[in-house]
Amino acid sequence: MWIRSSLTYRTSFFLTMFGNLTVTGLDFATILLMFTQVDRLGGWTMPEVAFLYGLSTTAFGFADLVFGSMDVLGTRIRDGSFDILLVRPAPVLAQLGADRFALRRLGRVVQGGLVLGYALSAVDVEWTAAKVLLVPVTVISGAVIFCALFLAGATFQFVAQDAAEVQNAFTYGGTTLLQYPPTVFGRDFVRGVTFLLPLAFVNWVPAAYVLGRPYPLRLPEWTAWSPPLVAVVCCALAGLAWRAGLRSYRSTGS
Repeated sequence: MWIRSSLTYRTSFFLTMFGNLTVTGLDFATILLMFTQVDRLGGWTMPEVAFLYGLSTTAFGFADLVFGSMDVLGTRIRDGSFDILLVRPAPVLAQLGADRFALRRLGRVVQGGLVLGYALSAVDVEWTAAKVLLVPVTVISGAVIFCALFLAGATFQFVAQDAAEVQNAFTYGGTTLLQYPPTVFGRDFVRGVTFLLPLAFVNWVPAAYVLGRPYPLRLPEWTAWSPPLVAVVCCALAGLAWRAGLRSYRSTGS
């Protein structure tokens, strides 16, 4: 329904999607401006940073397309409209994902994909079958990890009821920090986004294998192939939290 609604006015839709693509592209423009003043950022070249950016933004774009509407959960809980979702013969999570589904978010996916395509052609890498395979595996796994973060953030709203910005700090904020190499951050911060909130597996760890870079925190080489496992664990934990949140929900009575 929301897709048909978006495509009713085609010109408006494509202009909106182009605007979304342009606005998200400002992040990469910032990186380009940095490299007008320096040759390397944290020891990483421009194509290598573009590779990090492309992996992170494309993965996040897919997750945002699917679960980007989860931040409305707090509003639904406060005004009592969440009850409507509970009585419909469809999974609540699927309904929330489809609620106000914004096809214009494809602009972020396209923009991230364009940067990733540039990076793949520009990086100085001796490509092997394993490295080629790891790129799509990383994008898919990263998207799933971000989906789990969206779900965990939505679950927190069962408790806080007005915590959309807290959720955004870890989702939108997470993809922003991953656009830069781990070497520009403090060691303790890198530990936090590796072992506590495993954002490093969205791009830092697999990118280190592809680019022949030192692994963050000197992780073993096999961890480059661990993003699918990390994604499964994140989804399992987020799913358990979601079920607990649903069980704890109490209607407003309105």
